[in-house]
Amino acid sequence: MTKDSNSVRLYEKGNYAGTYTEIPAFNSGRAWRDGMVSGNGENGYVTSGSPYADTFIFQYMWFNYPSGDPRAIPEELTGQLAAARRNVFDLNDQWKITFPDGSTRRRTFLYSYHPGHQLRLNVKNKGAVSGYERWTNYETAETGVRYSDDCGEWIRTSFTSREDNVSITKIAQSSAGAKINMIISIDDISGMYKARDGLSELTALQYKKLVDPNATYIAQVAHYPSYPGSELIDGGYACLTRVVVVNGTQKRVLLADTNEPMNVGEERNPAIQVIDADAVYLITQSNRTFDMGKIDDFAGMTQYSIVDGLFQNTNAVAEKYKDVSGKFDYNAALAPHALKHAAEFNAVRFSLAGDEDDKISDNVTLINAQKASKSRINHAFMEQVYNQGRYALICCSGSSAPRLYGMWTGEWNPGWRAIYTLDANVNLQVSPMNTGHMSHAQLGYITFFLRNAPDFEYNARMAYGMHDALQVSVNSDIDRGMHVEYDNDYPFQYWNAGASWCLLPIFEYWQCCGNGQIPINDYMRIHELKPILSVRDGGLTDGEFEKLLEKGYLDLEKDILLPLLTKQANFWEQLCTPEYYTDVNGNACYEEGKSVLNPDEKYLLIPTYSPENNPIGYNSTLTANATMDISAARDGLHMVITVEQAVMREGYEAAVERWESLLGLLPDYKVDKDGALREWAMNEYTENNNHRHLSHLYPAWPAYETQNDAELTKAAITAMENRNKYNTSDATAGHGWMHKALVSARLKDGNEVAAALLPMMTDSGYYASLMTDHDTNRRCDTYCTDTLFGTVGAVNEALLFSNTGEIEVLPALPSEWQSGSIHGLMARTRVEVRALTWDLLSKTVSVTLNSIVNSNEIKLKLGIPWTKATVNGREAAALEGTYGEYLHLSLNSGIDVTVEFTLSDSN
Repeated sequence: MTKDSNSVRLYEKGNYAGTYTEIPAFNSGRAWRDGMVSGNGENGYVTSGSPYADTFIFQYMWFNYPSGDPRAIPEELTGQLAAARRNVFDLNDQWKITFPDGSTRRRTFLYSYHPGHQLRLNVKNKGAVSGYERWTNYETAETGVRYSDDCGEWIRTSFTSREDNVSITKIAQSSAGAKINMIISIDDISGMYKARDGLSELTALQYKKLVDPNATYIAQVAHYPSYPGSELIDGGYACLTRVVVVNGTQKRVLLADTNEPMNVGEERNPAIQVIDADAVYLITQSNRTFDMGKIDDFAGMTQYSIVDGLFQNTNAVAEKYKDVSGKFDYNAALAPHALKHAAEFNAVRFSLAGDEDDKISDNVTLINAQKASKSRINHAFMEQVYNQGRYALICCSGSSAPRLYGMWTGEWNPGWRAIYTLDANVNLQVSPMNTGHMSHAQLGYITFFLRNAPDFEYNARMAYGMHDALQVSVNSDIDRGMHVEYDNDYPFQYWNAGASWCLLPIFEYWQCCGNGQIPINDYMRIHELKPILSVRDGGLTDGEFEKLLEKGYLDLEKDILLPLLTKQANFWEQLCTPEYYTDVNGNACYEEGKSVLNPDEKYLLIPTYSPENNPIGYNSTLTANATMDISAARDGLHMVITVEQAVMREGYEAAVERWESLLGLLPDYKVDKDGALREWAMNEYTENNNHRHLSHLYPAWPAYETQNDAELTKAAITAMENRNKYNTSDATAGHGWMHKALVSARLKDGNEVAAALLPMMTDSGYYASLMTDHDTNRRCDTYCTDTLFGTVGAVNEALLFSNTGEIEVLPALPSEWQSGSIHGLMARTRVEVRALTWDLLSKTVSVTLNSIVNSNEIKLKLGIPWTKATVNGREAAALEGTYGEYLHLSLNSGIDVTVEFTLSDSN
């Protein structure tokens, strides 16, 4: 993709911009959000691309800024369940959670993501800039800058290595041989966005800027504030850039002291001056430590083990890739990384015909072209944001799940602390992970879940008094995911659907790829998982746990899915009590001491929380029988039954019978008088459709119940129509629109998918970097990746539905997408869809399937009316006996099967 025919093609797949936004050293504001990004899921960066004052803001996924808020669940939570239940049943919306100090509202928070060092490259000015271009190469994860001035053309490229876990920048002399003269420095933290407001704890941070005497590295090392009870009480972080200069001079210099109070270094602003170099290479890595020492000793420290480790790592890379002349070889360092990254990115390829002239446009021109088309998706823009979303998701996945900000921030105290919100945002972000044929993202997601699983068990114990159960918190900060954020407006402690929803992507990974071995890593908190990684109450025995550690990996079926899904099912079983039930007419009932349900009675799920809504006339979000919970319970029980039947452990039949029995006693859904699926299956509530959350459409997405239930589908469609009609005051959040797009895809309405994607595209949802904001109008001032990644998920679902044993091609194709293709999607039935092409004008659809297992029986459906089908060139009627809605295919590993459809004239 190039700007014009005279431009040198430096990459085949990527994006570019003909402008840049320079990030000032002080009062930098939102400028960093226009920067281009790279990453490997652990380390990464944002770069502005300014010719003479470029900045790199380095990232580390595991950075976490502590606060004085508690890291334990308040004990008063445990004793309030009975009162919560009784008051919800009595429709007493005035009941309040009461804290020991008498307050009824208390908000405490989890820790906050933060940036690493902001490295500044001040280049000696060479005159007026012309021919400026910056780009991102999707296949190599390289960002680049190119421009010309009086000394010729200059090119600067960077990437974060999947091979060596460092970020590398190459700065070369000009095309005319002009040498490099620059100052490499680190900006003050206080000059970065939001550093001076909103996060009072930041003033308690202490940090230093370091340059060694030989100017071989420049670093920032920091000690976090020390709060009692914090796992980071003695913790801190460091970021180090190894500087390699070719045929020039590098020396340590001191810049003017900016008198920043947090900077406690003896020499507070050291920098590196580069003089007359042929090339400069920057090799950067970041990390954190829980053992920085006492904060009172930090100012006087002169040695830092974390800095020594970063120097050893970056210097090892500098030595590893020396060529025969002893110079650092950037291309040699790039090659092994690029092989890994390109394989991941190129696994799926999406193309949409139309708007061909726009496909060579720079980012800003393309964004403006889409803004000018308010009612129609620009196909060039659609292709580009799909690729950008896929690229960025790969870049911020692998060591953990993506944060709200992906893994990139240039600000302190970012919106919602850039944490993990598990009642919509993370769920949307990982929606394309499995069907998108990724291989690293799932490992990071599993690591994230396991790391938080001890807290999820803690939540169920403290909120409900449960044992051997999991209750996922609404939020996690990566280190902890316990119930410390809740009050009467946001009763997060009674949000119940999280374990089912957050285990579903792991279950879908298994559906797509089969069983596998998940390497044990240090981030999993593996030694706290002994009570959790077993289907038995109490967890693994000492001997079983030792054998697990000796293996060095977790079996996806036996060690992860089966125990975690069992503890998820335990949660639903223990939530249900015969004292609260619905009678044969569906009315809520309470009978103290009741020990068993009578025929035709169902459990009442109480309390529940349907984010973030409440019935009309009932002024509390603390409710009963939330449809989301009913659906999540059903889906979670189906998952554990499926895995039990796959593993076939001794005694599994009894477990299957137990969960099937519970399934039969769960509440029924309710339909409103207009036919809409109700958000609460309660006769006593009045529906409230003025909200962006679509929690009650869980049966459509992420669950699958609407696929084979025409009445439920009809009710869900009406419920969606009601949201479209009545939700007029709460429609800026990107996560609301992406949720709607995914639900619409499952309800097989392609035009609604396109309509849900448009608001973020046609307003101000996209930055010049093609990264996204939280809102259509940037109302919340929050960089946010759920729109970018959720868009990829929505496109995947619109083009391909799948579940165990079934595939539907083009289930929700927008009517204007007349011709296109997608290659490489994975179906949730262990089949790769190697190619899917369609051309409605020529009335043809072709799909090529390749199973990764033998004897794979598949039902294949086309979501568009068709009259004829061939399988590998033979008419389907001859092979299958009769035409029908489904084609029945028998697939075997490694053998392509191509099905070609001829469409009916009605298309």
